[in-house]
Amino acid sequence: MRGSDFAEWTRRFEEERERRAALGDPDWRRNATEHPAVWASVQRFQVGEDGDGTSLLAKADRAGDPDYARAARLFVAEEQNHARLLARLLASAGLPTLSGHWSDTVFVRLRRLLGLRLELLILMVAELVALRYYRALRDGNTDPLTAEVAARILADEERHIPFHCARLHTSFARLPRPLRRPLLLLWRLPLLGASLLVATDHGRALTALGVGRARFVADVLGTSGDVIAAILSPGTDGPAQEAQGDGSRLTPASDRPAA
Repeated sequence: MRGSDFAEWTRRFEEERERRAALGDPDWRRNATEHPAVWASVQRFQVGEDGDGTSLLAKADRAGDPDYARAARLFVAEEQNHARLLARLLASAGLPTLSGHWSDTVFVRLRRLLGLRLELLILMVAELVALRYYRALRDGNTDPLTAEVAARILADEERHIPFHCARLHTSFARLPRPLRRPLLLLWRLPLLGASLLVATDHGRALTALGVGRARFVADVLGTSGDVIAAILSPGTDGPAQEAQGDGSRLTPASDRPAA
């Protein structure tokens, strides 16, 4: 995707903001009910969504593309809305949010040490893990309020991934061609590590949601091939075309509806 085309991403984010405002919030008067392990897991994910994006936005500004910087701010606003939705969901169950979690602290500090390209690659690790997690949270429980909140967040995540792919496509195009694919194959190592960590740390919750630890890890890794293909796509509109779809290419085959 050409740098100037990030104006189109800004338009999409703004349209989504307007749609979200017109839709309004879920009905928080409903009291959410879930397995205790799921609530503990949601509390930890809420911490991960709750950030101001200062480091990312500063790097986006320095990248020299005002359209991308504007789109990045709208992306951060959506992530902050995820934190708000999860906090309200927890409140509906009479539960507090956490002040912090060690895994999120490590993740944020690592990202801040890196340039924009590497920060986005680390961010993509979190996005792919979140994609599978919120799908499990949407599909694996019988509480309507929890499922609605998870579905809203999941829909955003399915747009965020191709947005980051678009920027990484631009960034990787500046690297020597022989380095591009090997670097992305190495990127699968932190993706594996993160998915194993979540599968271990949130294992009881995933089991309660009907997703085994091994399946969770396999599904997260299974999405990486399409992400790598989008980043390396020789066409300038490859990632944009992905964003216009329903995210099905990033949905594990085991979760896709039958044809």
